[in-house]
Amino acid sequence: MHRPRIDNSESFQAAFGISRETLDRLATYASLLAHWQKTINLVAPSTIDDIWHRHFADSAQLWQYRPAEARTWLDLGSGAGFPGLVLAILGADGNSRHVLVESDSRKVAFLREVVRETGVAVDILCMRIENAETRAKVGAVDCVTARALAPLPRLVGLVAPYFASSTLGLFSKGRGVAAEIEEAARKWQFAYELKPSMTDEGSSVVLLKALKPKTLQPKALGRKTEG
Repeated sequence: MHRPRIDNSESFQAAFGISRETLDRLATYASLLAHWQKTINLVAPSTIDDIWHRHFADSAQLWQYRPAEARTWLDLGSGAGFPGLVLAILGADGNSRHVLVESDSRKVAFLREVVRETGVAVDILCMRIENAETRAKVGAVDCVTARALAPLPRLVGLVAPYFASSTLGLFSKGRGVAAEIEEAARKWQFAYELKPSMTDEGSSVVLLKALKPKTLQPKALGRKTEG
């Protein structure tokens, strides 16, 4: 499968067919990231000059898999905003609601600056994913995303409280995805599809639905015999 390089804003626009306003927002995002990266380690330094491919396109590819009725989006462990803030920018002209959860206050400050400069409506929560307070505040959503947050066996446990019966999880995973799925399936029930990544050969996007823990079968109790 041929994967064209998305080296700049023009090739990004050609690949995703976005509006000029959306492209301008992403350009503002890229400029702010380069500026803040000088004092805060937001992304791997080796990727800062490849932002349109490694970060923007890698995030934006998830948008095509959204259900038509999806309105509420949740991104966990948002970091520098990938993929959650990119998806919020792509959906800025619609009626979707986007929530980003990040516990690092410095990264939250960066995210809020991007939101302020781009004028995108996003709820940013400086909270821990696993806290009951966070779960109560967010509730169940239509789509859940996360990138490089945890291996799938641990990730499904983190995202499960935010899943309703129709919730779709969209997770970018590397070459070890088959082993991660196999391990996760030991404790969790779910349906999934794998889609090839458009930015990294050998990587995949996991589309995950119907997530719930497996019920443990009670062990039979042996009868104690009287001698």
